[in-house]
Amino acid sequence: MGQIEWAMWANEQALAAGLSECGGHGGLGEAGAGRVVGTRALQKGGMGMLSVLVCLLEYPRSRRKKGSTMERCGQKYLTAVVKLFGPLTRNYYIRAVLHAALAVPAGFLLSTILGTVCLGIASGIYLLAAVRGEEWRPIEQKPRERPQMGGTFKQPPSNPPPRPPPDARKKQPEVEG
Repeated sequence: MGQIEWAMWANEQALAAGLSECGGHGGLGEAGAGRVVGTRALQKGGMGMLSVLVCLLEYPRSRRKKGSTMERCGQKYLTAVVKLFGPLTRNYYIRAVLHAALAVPAGFLLSTILGTVCLGIASGIYLLAAVRGEEWRPIEQKPRERPQMGGTFKQPPSNPPPRPPPDARKKQPEVEG
């Protein structure tokens, strides 16, 4: 049985936490006050902007060690940004500490409690991934191979198909009894 890649679980959990906190700060937290949903959180900055930062950091998936990784839509643009920051974004110890630090102030608002719990869980999973030696690796596109014109046709077989021995091919006379 293969090894579990914990960073993939942490990535999904942290992205869900960031989206939940964006909704909590922008939608649920301000909808009761009669404001336009989502605009107040981005205007006041603070946790709303930090949850957007978490979403931008967690959107690009890491490449798996074995097998193939499904790339998210538009991930290649944010992958370039995440690669730009180098070890700050590649190291899972730093991500674990960052998510744990962001979970503390968000825990004081009732509208973001779900995002806070998800961020705390993601922080723990990232710490486990870091202890197991995982790190973020970008998904790089493989260059497509052009089909060669001569290589598209298969060669015919050089040997004939196997046949039964000659005595087995003779029709056996039927004996009436």
